[in-house]
Amino acid sequence: MPRILALSGSPSPTIRTEAVLTHLVGRLRAQAHRVALTPVRELPPGPLLSADTAHPDIAAVAGAVGASDGIIVASPVYKAAYSGLLKSLLDLLPQYAFDGKIVLPLATGGSLAHVLAIDYALRPVLQSLGAEHVTSGHFLLDRHIRVTGHGVSLDPEAEAPLRSAVDGFSVALHRRARLAVAS
Repeated sequence: MPRILALSGSPSPTIRTEAVLTHLVGRLRAQAHRVALTPVRELPPGPLLSADTAHPDIAAVAGAVGASDGIIVASPVYKAAYSGLLKSLLDLLPQYAFDGKIVLPLATGGSLAHVLAIDYALRPVLQSLGAEHVTSGHFLLDRHIRVTGHGVSLDPEAEAPLRSAVDGFSVALHRRARLAVAS
C-alpha cells in the first residue's frame, strides 16, 4: 500500500486549498493509499523560520517525507507563486528529500493568470529536491470551490480534471509499487 504525505501550504484552515486537499486525501485512501496530511501552518514558527531541522516537529516532517512513496504539495497562489509558508518548509528539507518520490503539485487561485505558478514557481523547486517524477500539476480557480459544513463541493467542470490528475498520481504510485515487488 503506497504511502503519501500531503503537505498543505495554506496559512489558514479555512482557505479553499486545504478543503480540496482534505477531499483528495479521502479519495486516495479509498484507492488503497495510506495518506497523512500535514498542514505546514501547524509547525512551530520559530524552528520553521530558523531552519531548526533538529526540532522534533521539523524532524518528524522530514522523516515523513523520507518514509513516503508520494508527496502532494498544495498551496494557494500568492504574488504569482506558492505560499511563503510552504517555501519555508521546502527550503529546510535536505537537498534531495524528494529523491525517488512521485510528486503531485496542486494550486488554487483567484485568476487564470495564476495557473502558471505550478510550472514556473513550484515545479522547479520540486525537481531540485530530486523528485523521481513530478506528475501533471493541477490548478483550481477559487470560484470553482465551495467549502460547506460537510466538506468541499467542486463545480463539475473543475472536478473531472482534478480527479484525472489525482487518479494519474495514484496509478503512478501503484505501478511503481508493483514494479518494486516484482524486482
